[in-house]
Amino acid sequence: MNAWFKTTAILAISSSLLLAACGNSDSQASFSGKKLKVAASFYPMVEFTKQVAGEHAEVIGLIPSGVEPHDWEPSAKEMKLIKEADVFVYNGIVEGWVEASLKSAANDKRIVVEASKGIDLLEGLPEEEEADQKAPAKDGAKQEEHHHDDDHDPHVWLNPVLAQKEVASIQAALEKADPAHKDDYKKNADAYIAKLKDLDQAFKTDLKNPKRKEFVTQHAAFAYLAKEYGLIQVPIAGLSPEQEPSPDKMVGIVKFAKEKQVKTIFFETLVDPKVAATVAKEIGAKTDVLNPLEGLTDEDKKNKLDYIGVMKNNLAALKKALNE
Repeated sequence: MNAWFKTTAILAISSSLLLAACGNSDSQASFSGKKLKVAASFYPMVEFTKQVAGEHAEVIGLIPSGVEPHDWEPSAKEMKLIKEADVFVYNGIVEGWVEASLKSAANDKRIVVEASKGIDLLEGLPEEEEADQKAPAKDGAKQEEHHHDDDHDPHVWLNPVLAQKEVASIQAALEKADPAHKDDYKKNADAYIAKLKDLDQAFKTDLKNPKRKEFVTQHAAFAYLAKEYGLIQVPIAGLSPEQEPSPDKMVGIVKFAKEKQVKTIFFETLVDPKVAATVAKEIGAKTDVLNPLEGLTDEDKKNKLDYIGVMKNNLAALKKALNE
């Protein structure tokens, strides 16, 4: 979608806000007005915000669970929520629609939180640099080019240490918007950060001395996690999970996986796993899930999984694959 079309579409959405307010009976179309109104972009931001807010805020997620967020665009209903929100929380980079949407759904009193702001972001790897030209960087920082204008990696929420910083940013915004409950927000944030610290320690312990450090993923979402725990992410595709690898890239990945005797190729829950399956078949490996937590599936909900639970599943999958 080009810039002119996006701008035109958002202006049209803005003009329809009043109609949406009058005609949409969906419970998610408006806030109740009884608590602090918070709109959050997608699952990790929703979860972190709810953990900090507790009973003092109504937190509504904009991107539905099970929807891949990279190319999502807000409808009139979501634009209405953005406009009415006291606080708007987003990660940054991955939500390419935010800047235009905030301008269109203007609200001078709204507090906007870019949760990844202040975090040192990893840069992308130019697409033409193939996997078989060089060994992946030992810090896990080398990646494919992002398909948005900003070529930095947005997936900071997959690092439990950086997730703590995002929670702290959300805490500060809620305290500013609702100082009467500042102590509760701090208490809630401290409690959740303690859980994230425990999660970090579990990763450090379980991934301390694996047989191998390389893991192959369909989607380049795990560089921050890899860097934190001394691993090497080898992505088949780029930062966009729908990006198709070139034939040369596929050959390079297969060659690398054979040389390193990789026995598991990871795919994710919200994207067709055919590319990962192709590589796995070529090298005689199996596939497994490494969840980038961009949204919860129906199965995740059925199993009552949340951020902590999914990350523990990711840890178990990594530990198994790295020690095969």
